[in-house]
Amino acid sequence: MNSLQDKKIASLLKHLHDEAQHDSSRWASDRTTSSNELVRMGEIYLAIAPEEGRLLYLLARACGARRLVEFGASYGVSTLYLAAAARDNGGVLITTEAHPKKCAALRRTLAEAGLEDTVTLLEGDARETLAAEPGPVEFLFLDGWKGMYLPLFELLKPVFAPGAVIVADNITHAAARPYRNAIRSPNSGFVSTTVDKQEISLRV
Repeated sequence: MNSLQDKKIASLLKHLHDEAQHDSSRWASDRTTSSNELVRMGEIYLAIAPEEGRLLYLLARACGARRLVEFGASYGVSTLYLAAAARDNGGVLITTEAHPKKCAALRRTLAEAGLEDTVTLLEGDARETLAAEPGPVEFLFLDGWKGMYLPLFELLKPVFAPGAVIVADNITHAAARPYRNAIRSPNSGFVSTTVDKQEISLRV
């Protein structure tokens, strides 16, 4: 089974990827002076590229992950790839997003894709909404605020399954450096490599 070939999912992914192409103009037109970054980011898709999405799907399918967690859904591009993998593996995706507007849009997208039974959306600060995550977490995608990568890694560390895979996007961002240093430390319990701008790690 390959849910990426589902016509509804494929159509929604094309639409979202097309919309994400306008991010540069949205950045340029942003004249917000407010210090509230959450509000300012409400119009920005911050989406992964199609090839990155397919890589997420392939990795999740290859490791047979049945409980997947996503930090930073935004408008749901990566969410659809992960949800497709979760459904095809007979599992579930727990995704997180702090921006109310994006959460509302994502709920509509998941309903349209027929994935609402596969995905649980946790709205709010992921450090709080994932605090009670029971695990075992078999796949984690980090793509929200880079400075939160390490706190979330430490939060979920007790519930990572043997063989769990973590993919952290935009790993070259300065704010992600503490996470990268931690995941690459000899006693982390993970082996890692960088592919383009993504850090891919396996729990060993």
